[in-house]
Amino acid sequence: MGGGLEENVSEIRELTASDFDAMVDIVWNAYPGRKIDTAEEKAQLKQRMLKAHEELPGVRFHGLFRDGELLGGARFYDFQMNFLQVRMPAGGGGEMGVDLLHKKEHVAKEIVLYMLRRYRERGVPLTIIYPFRPDFYRKMGFGCVTKMNQYRVDPKALPREGDKVHVRYVGASDVQPLLDCYHRVLDRIHGLIEKSAYEIERMMENPKLRIVGYDDAEGRIGGYIVFAFERGKHFLHNDIHVYEFVHETREALAALMTFLHTQADQVARVVFDTQDEYFHFLLWDPRNDSGAMIPTVYHESNVQGVGLMYRVSDVPRMFELLAERDFGGQTCQLELIIDDNFLPENAGSTYLRFEEGRVRLVDGPDRDVTVSMDVADFSSLLAGAVTFRRLYQYSLAEISDVGYLDVLDRIFAVAEKPVCMTGF
Repeated sequence: MGGGLEENVSEIRELTASDFDAMVDIVWNAYPGRKIDTAEEKAQLKQRMLKAHEELPGVRFHGLFRDGELLGGARFYDFQMNFLQVRMPAGGGGEMGVDLLHKKEHVAKEIVLYMLRRYRERGVPLTIIYPFRPDFYRKMGFGCVTKMNQYRVDPKALPREGDKVHVRYVGASDVQPLLDCYHRVLDRIHGLIEKSAYEIERMMENPKLRIVGYDDAEGRIGGYIVFAFERGKHFLHNDIHVYEFVHETREALAALMTFLHTQADQVARVVFDTQDEYFHFLLWDPRNDSGAMIPTVYHESNVQGVGLMYRVSDVPRMFELLAERDFGGQTCQLELIIDDNFLPENAGSTYLRFEEGRVRLVDGPDRDVTVSMDVADFSSLLAGAVTFRRLYQYSLAEISDVGYLDVLDRIFAVAEKPVCMTGF
């Protein structure tokens, strides 16, 4: 097959309604874990995909064609997010699938490159994905950000200091108040992506999910949890799995924790999926139910996973959008050299002037210090998922004058790592 592939010219375009039978087959084969086993279930999948494609703003499927045949595709998302306290656009890629007969023919690679260039041309310098394999996407310049932690907590180990009198079930009339609560939290939390009313409605329509909210002193929803019951060894053995936990205040957090604590007579464990690296401090007993020990005497508290990855595809544009951010109050002139073999137009030197923390692009070549690194590591660094000092120690970043190590560490320091509550 080798030489013939070069001759096949790829066309990548937005899908039309007539393309979705082929796209559903690709997704069906790419994600067998979804357990879509009948013709009726495939028809429902097609209906959902087509509805999202045609009705949701900023959500579109694109596909790669050769000789008129659809070989693979992905869903593109036009996001708005809080990145380092700046509301900015971001691109997203999900539901990537390649026809089983056309694996190892660079289909996914071409789709990703098309996606990056599409967003770059639109002035969107950041793209985010959930990787099916982190190593595959790292080769294309994506860097890991915050890990996800899963805790399996005895409900009696949760704090019971709050008043749950203001905790109630959330219903269909609460779509907008719930959305407003989430967006108020988004305004202060780095990494969060804007949600739509459609997403809240879909969540409420899911028969497996329960939602309880906390009403604050102003009568607004000031926090909420989205959870499901999971059956254990028998019908009287259940866990609660918390999928989303949003709170604006300490009072909201305390009240919702009290609600979960009081479920101890019905559930064995409360399962939290959280990116809060300090979560174990909240728990009276942070041990999970594995009984595992790590030498010498470290009790297993949680399991972790790498997931969401960020990718900067236009370095100068990124710093233009971050012009109002305070980069640690530092002053220096920096030459930033990015190695980007996958997207060559993003590679090379960017000259930056930091003055009391504010950054602006300048013409070279004057600089106090030069830094060079791969775009994947730079993407993780800029997001605050890793420090500059650590990248330097790991030989993943080079610096022309080690005397500027502290300055650069402060420039790229971030108070909180990015958080994401959006699946796509």
